[in-house]
Amino acid sequence: MEMERVDDNTIRVVLGADDLEERGVTMLDLLGNHQQIEKFFYSILEEVDADHMFANNDAVTFQVMPNKDGLELLISKLDDDEKEDKTALTKALTNRVTKNQHQLNDLQKLLQTSDADDDGDDLSRYLQDEDVDYRDVVLKLDDFEAMIQLADALRLEAGVSNLYRYKNDFYIELVLFTDEMREMTPDNALVIAHEYGNKTKVTPEILSEYGEKIMDQTALELTRHYFL
Repeated sequence: MEMERVDDNTIRVVLGADDLEERGVTMLDLLGNHQQIEKFFYSILEEVDADHMFANNDAVTFQVMPNKDGLELLISKLDDDEKEDKTALTKALTNRVTKNQHQLNDLQKLLQTSDADDDGDDLSRYLQDEDVDYRDVVLKLDDFEAMIQLADALRLEAGVSNLYRYKNDFYIELVLFTDEMREMTPDNALVIAHEYGNKTKVTPEILSEYGEKIMDQTALELTRHYFL
């Protein structure tokens, strides 16, 4: 792990894959478990904040920029003026993000749930339209490596992919909009999918009710983005 004091208010921490492994954390955990994200970030803060200048501050922010070898973490504390002035807060956070902006934005969308329910409602309303022709399929994956291989092999032009964890197993739900698929047929897409996943009696309703949704709507794209 590398640590750099950028200025009085910012610490930059670089964690490689080995550093994450030592702490029993994977990138998949950080993408899918909000409580583990917060606990992990504060544990890193305790390691690098030897003088407790950050830990004793009630306004600490974390910004994460993943890369192929691990992640880069910016830990920032806000001064009194920034706490009182929301405009200054926004400006300060914006100015501190320099590299990998697109990756940061993508990951923040994963970590923020404020708009997720609205997106889900929109999709549900769309699927309830009698004029929409779609196929909804659930496959059980042997492990997350199978998900990575599936994401590399299957490029959906018109569909939704949700990744769930249910009873310690991974499941991929594929919703294929059949009328909108041009480059490949739904059958061809499912032939590819079945090379990496197995038929299961677990339904989308069971996963939605009892499973843990790790990636929502664009699981294949997100997996390619972060793991390939």
